[in-house]
Amino acid sequence: LDVLYQPAAVFERRRDTAAFGLALLVVTLLIVGLSFAFKGVMEPIFDVEFKRGMVQAMKQNPQLTPEMMEQGKGFAKKFMVVGIGLYALLTPLLLGLVAWFVGKLFGAKADPAQAMMVATYAMVPRVLESVIGAVQILVLPESSITSRYSISFGVARFLDVDTLSPMVLALVGRLDLFTLWVTAIFAIGVAVLGRIPLARALVVGI
Repeated sequence: LDVLYQPAAVFERRRDTAAFGLALLVVTLLIVGLSFAFKGVMEPIFDVEFKRGMVQAMKQNPQLTPEMMEQGKGFAKKFMVVGIGLYALLTPLLLGLVAWFVGKLFGAKADPAQAMMVATYAMVPRVLESVIGAVQILVLPESSITSRYSISFGVARFLDVDTLSPMVLALVGRLDLFTLWVTAIFAIGVAVLGRIPLARALVVGI
């Protein structure tokens, strides 16, 4: 848990021990467990996001019918937890490999295992984010839940996401407390284990 508030100390301790399998398992189980526990609570978010996606999909492919989309919705609901589990398990591994490669361009000395360890620990704030998101849905008026950004802690929370292009929304959506927190932990880990200045590590993290 200290990676949330003193990541540099955590990575200093782990400098010579890049094992991250147990941490990855714990983070994955926590995210999957919370997703399963909050499945009913998070349904309003799923519904509004699927509805917006359905509108966009039908614009691009007029042959799609509402019936076909409803079938897709049922399938997506069934496998949502599985998808979240794959995301939690694979994202740190893939991000770690990308960070290792990009870090090399900036002179980082970290090896692939160290980079994947950094990415794994950087996922910890996402666990906290899922809990706070579920609590918000329980206390906020239903009318205020208009997108997944409605429970975010970023700029997109205050914007009408339906008026933004997908690219702009993706960029604005990154200006979020938890995403910035993840990025900061990531950059600090790259700086400590890669033995490069924090400024360069921030570029790698971003």
